[in-house]
Amino acid sequence: MHNILTIDVEEWFHTPLLKPYISTGQWDQLEHRVAQNVMRMLRILASPKTKATFFILGWVAERYPNLVKEIAAQGHEIASHGYRHELLYNLTPSTFRDYVQRSKKLLEDLTGESVIGYRAPCFSIVASSLWALEILKDIGFSYDSSIFPVHHDTYGIPGYPRFPYRHANDLIEIPPSTLKLAGFNIPFAGGCYLRFFPYWITRNGVLRINRAGYPAVVFIHPWELDPDVPRINQANWLTRFRRYFNLSKTDTILKKALCDFNFLPIKEYLSNAILENIPLFGP
Repeated sequence: MHNILTIDVEEWFHTPLLKPYISTGQWDQLEHRVAQNVMRMLRILASPKTKATFFILGWVAERYPNLVKEIAAQGHEIASHGYRHELLYNLTPSTFRDYVQRSKKLLEDLTGESVIGYRAPCFSIVASSLWALEILKDIGFSYDSSIFPVHHDTYGIPGYPRFPYRHANDLIEIPPSTLKLAGFNIPFAGGCYLRFFPYWITRNGVLRINRAGYPAVVFIHPWELDPDVPRINQANWLTRFRRYFNLSKTDTILKKALCDFNFLPIKEYLSNAILENIPLFGP
């Protein structure tokens, strides 16, 4: 079975966790590392059996248009991560629409291909921002990958499905992978979770999902391959732990996963799937 690999392309300083310490007005003055980290990611993914979906922030695409073109030239899917790395539930619907339209058009102009997928910054389509789904459908997206069915302090809708499903407006949802343990959905296959857990947990989790008949959906950020990412030492201990733990090992973890499993982009998964068999969820 093929699994799904997704890359959230953003700078190291874009996370809302660092907002108390770095203002958006400082972004252009800080050290930019996204281009070198994406190129490192592309070198790791340089295998015929490995293609990914790159959810690219419009802010990054404006500053590094050739980077977007290089990702597309290597056969990976280009999808939208919005324009600015802002949590959806802090935006108005009109601002969200403007950001997403702006990002979609920019990526399509750079690649000459339709952009059909979206992921919200920090998976921030939550119960209070489900209105975003109608806007995504109206703008012309075919799928979303923003709803994490977990309990978390900044994202998640517990109780939502763990595997691909259709919303009432026919937008397809591709949730990041979780394992069901003691009645709770436990994230394990991306971001800090990929760095926190021993690799055998990730591997066994992917195999368990595959045995259930589904692809595992893995996500990672290019800055997580960068052990030299700038440190914000004044951040609280939890933020530092989330951001910097095991950055020196992410490269090895990813390479192990690529050896053990085949990966494809979401767009290809959907083109191979029997879409009528993807269940409807919601009213």
